Amino acid sequence: MAKIRTGRVGEQIKKELSVLIQSELKDPRIGFITVTGVDVTNDLSQAKVYLSVFGEQEQKDNSLKALDKANGFLRSELGKRIRLRHVPELIFKIDESIAYGSRIEKLLGDIGTDKNESQ
Repeated sequence: MAKIRTGRVGEQIKKELSVLIQSELKDPRIGFITVTGVDVTNDLSQAKVYLSVFGEQEQKDNSLKALDKANGFLRSELGKRIRLRHVPELIFKIDESIAYGSRIEKLLGDIGTDKNESQ
């Protein structure tokens, strides 16, 4: 039962944070950010927010710093939009799985072209 609730809360936080980051935050350090996932602890005290940032490593670092700075604003806005007794503490992390997946796909494509050339 608790897993179902944490999953629902995580999805709702993901949806609301996506809207907040895109429309409400005016910090120029924030680039093109996509919220890829949210993991909420069982007691709803913490939420790890996984982000995909378009750009170089410097852009990713700047976006993370800006989001950490706006953490209080984001939590207060989440509290207004989602009815929870306690809004979880937000921990922002860069999601490297998309880059990892595209790298694996490129490597597999290279293997396929090497095999065709050798035949």
